[in-house]
Amino acid sequence: MLAQHPDRFEVTVLDRAPHPGGQATSITLDETKYGASWLNDGVQGGSPIFRHTFNFFRRYGYHVQEIKLQVSFGKGRDNFWTNVFPSPLVDEFSGEIKKLGKVLKRIKRLMPILGLLPIKTILRLFRFSPEFGNKMVLPMMALFLGTGNQTPHVSSVLLERLFNDRTMKLWDYDPVTLLPNLPTMFTFPNMSNFYRDWMADLRSKGVIFRLRTHAKKILRRDRKGVVIQIVGEDSASRLGDGKEPNPEIFDELVLCIPADEAKMLLGRTTTWSERFVLGGARFYDDVTVIHSDSEYFRRTYETRFKGDLCAEFRSQERKDQVAFAKNTPRSQKDGWTGFQPMFYTHPYPTDPSKLEVAFDCSNYQHQFRNNLGEGRTPLKHDRHIFHSIFRNEEEKHLWSIDQIDADKIISRKRWHQLGHRWQHSVRVIPGMMFINGRNRTLFAGGWTFLNMHEVACVSGIAAAYRLGATYEHFDDFAEGFFSKYLLLSHGMRYKRRDRSKYG
Repeated sequence: MLAQHPDRFEVTVLDRAPHPGGQATSITLDETKYGASWLNDGVQGGSPIFRHTFNFFRRYGYHVQEIKLQVSFGKGRDNFWTNVFPSPLVDEFSGEIKKLGKVLKRIKRLMPILGLLPIKTILRLFRFSPEFGNKMVLPMMALFLGTGNQTPHVSSVLLERLFNDRTMKLWDYDPVTLLPNLPTMFTFPNMSNFYRDWMADLRSKGVIFRLRTHAKKILRRDRKGVVIQIVGEDSASRLGDGKEPNPEIFDELVLCIPADEAKMLLGRTTTWSERFVLGGARFYDDVTVIHSDSEYFRRTYETRFKGDLCAEFRSQERKDQVAFAKNTPRSQKDGWTGFQPMFYTHPYPTDPSKLEVAFDCSNYQHQFRNNLGEGRTPLKHDRHIFHSIFRNEEEKHLWSIDQIDADKIISRKRWHQLGHRWQHSVRVIPGMMFINGRNRTLFAGGWTFLNMHEVACVSGIAAAYRLGATYEHFDDFAEGFFSKYLLLSHGMRYKRRDRSKYG
């Protein structure tokens, strides 16, 4: 947005990575072996609410593709459930599933009180069984919000909004099966290529990108500007002989880094309010492994349709769902016929409140289906690409990472991820408006509200708008989401006439 006003803004972007996009990265694959030449290994997809993300894609000739979501939770008849066909576990907890719908309404009505309580407290308060929480509620939240082993400590407001908030929900609550049957999601294009093209366009408009370069220390923030000590390959003020680079001065600072890193970078210039708000965001170090170990995957998850995983046929709808799942898997424009799960969770036997999360990327990401063509059967399972996520390195004694065949590992990465603990809803979300725009500093990133790509985009747009750029209207739903974020995180009201104010 700032690049649209070159006469008013001179923009410099510092990024310690050799590429733009942050965690939205892609890797190359052997297409002859795996059926596609690339894989998104960070940000992979999103829900229909990702309007700003989709708009940025269209701007540079990229497009998302629709997919009917299939999930596989747990292992074995007593622990497994899915949104594709009825399972005994869904029947066992049918009463608690209906009860959860009523509790969600109570959380909404009593948001300041119940909404801030951790999910584990809500489950105990309303006397849900530990098995229902561990086998259904926590896996669902952990998978789709990326909260992993911290899910019991997540504020219940996120559970309520996952189903009920018009601008946030991923899908509708189903009183029979909890998750709706085959909801619509979208998979993303090659993220590395997209961010490369976006950066090239912004450079052509005068934006300066300094990659492999980062702010080492912020020395001062006052009315005269922000003084930063910058180091890296592209540092304009490098000095030899081990000397520190000369500081550089900027008018305004937008920190698009995790809250804990922002707090550390601000150092002595941090105010008490910034320390309080930024300190409410807790991050954890995770490890992800991209691999093709199909034997490990079959041992750990339910990857195929089995008759003993089905519940009784009590209605025609159930019969139709089972018939669909039993079909020979074939590729379709919007996913697969037959049971071909994309998302998986696996609880730890010694602590069922904690779990591992995984993707079958060959089933999920569209480039694999597109290369096959419609109506084709999938590649053999040993040619699939899997994405296994191991949460919180402090608990790595629980991980099954060592069970993955080392010879089948394609990529291994460390990630610094937001845990979304209840303190985030108490300190960070309501506190952002009190630190944004103070001391010539703005904050952006998914951690400012909800850790997903759409929020990261909107937070950057809001920071630009706060500095004086124009919000470009393209969709009423997107505009509504932006206006709510602007009010929540910046304490500013956005009015429709604002979009014509600047032409």
